[in-house]
Amino acid sequence: MVEISNGTGKREMKSKLNQLFEDQKNVHLHILYKYNGMENYIIQVLDYIQDGIAAGDYVILIENSRLYPIIQKELSTHLTKEQMGFIYYVNSMNFYYSSGSYHPPSIADYFSKTIQPYIEDKISFRAWAHVEWATMEEPLHIIEDLEKIVDEAVNLLPFSLICAYEGNKMPDYLKTILMEAHPYVLLEDDLFVSDQYQPSNVVK
Repeated sequence: MVEISNGTGKREMKSKLNQLFEDQKNVHLHILYKYNGMENYIIQVLDYIQDGIAAGDYVILIENSRLYPIIQKELSTHLTKEQMGFIYYVNSMNFYYSSGSYHPPSIADYFSKTIQPYIEDKISFRAWAHVEWATMEEPLHIIEDLEKIVDEAVNLLPFSLICAYEGNKMPDYLKTILMEAHPYVLLEDDLFVSDQYQPSNVVK
């Protein structure tokens, strides 16, 4: 991997992440966030949402029903009621298992319908998807199918997406799948470009 930040701390990492979003050439961003620990996760998702709203973006938050109330409560202490209206919450269980199982085409269809109003009305938005792979009963290789579909969508459409996966005890083959599907990798203190990334053939 090619390092973007120099590892001098979360403030440096955050500024690098914001720099990517501020650069109009990088509006098509698909970022893998490998988190360790729920405290770090909460901090990162709160920053992402607040930074997005500050930049004028709506934020689609795909999150589980356990964490969302915590995130919502914390955000309400920092954002106005109007700003809170920029957040569109999607229950992750409904999102990933809308067909009764983890079925990539169904998930992609759900996602497409979710973002369609923003695309049609040319509304600036970004998305955050929490993928709890450790709770999945299905073979993990099907994650590859979904990530390839999503990566193609990000390359084609003007929005950015962070996919959050818990890094602890992640199987090596899942790490490889995710590194190949995401051009950027966000850790707690660093932001990297993945040299394993295999881009789609879609022209931006």
